Amino acid sequence: MRVLIVEDDAELATILRRALAEKLWTVEVACDGESAKHLALTEDFDLVILDIMIPGIDGIAVCRAMREAGKPTPVIMLTARDRVADRIFGLDAGADDYIVKPFDLGELFARIRAIRRRAESRTDNVLAVGALKLDPRRTHVLLGGKKIELTAKEFALLQYFMQHPDQVLSRSEILENVWDSRYEGLGNVVDVYVNYLRNKLGPSTRIETVRGRGYVLREKP
Repeated sequence: MRVLIVEDDAELATILRRALAEKLWTVEVACDGESAKHLALTEDFDLVILDIMIPGIDGIAVCRAMREAGKPTPVIMLTARDRVADRIFGLDAGADDYIVKPFDLGELFARIRAIRRRAESRTDNVLAVGALKLDPRRTHVLLGGKKIELTAKEFALLQYFMQHPDQVLSRSEILENVWDSRYEGLGNVVDVYVNYLRNKLGPSTRIETVRGRGYVLREKP
């Protein structure tokens, strides 16, 4: 496993590098935004651990550049910001997970394991619900033959819904399977992203709210 650590705190970067190297993973370290962006876009990594507050362009911009370039590499963001709005902003940029400093290394490795389990469970089969088709391999979504542009997290959320059509999914289930963790105090991020999908998919596909239980994807009759 090859990991890119983006962290300008030399002490923390060293701790992370040693902890990951003990697992026999190959580790690269970048301490500023421009170096991080160059490495993330030109080389292949299995994971990027990305601090938001770094010199030059920040981690949000690095993550967004990766997603715009079609890089699907999982990203775990590190930050001292713990407001819900800040977390949503980072996730909206395409991050797969979000850890607030200070954190325990055990928690970091648990998040990494969750991301890897999710990656291993992905299917390459094209999913279809009515006129909606999702191709995991090409990361394409078509609705009635027309391509729908989604962010990485919107795509992952829609994929989870399409893997469980007509099944009511609770917010906690969605958080654990799409965001890879429980996210205490962040349950509303599901509501935010469901609204994003509803706006982009329009009335031809229904993501219904089941009061007190969660959401369900149904094909419009």
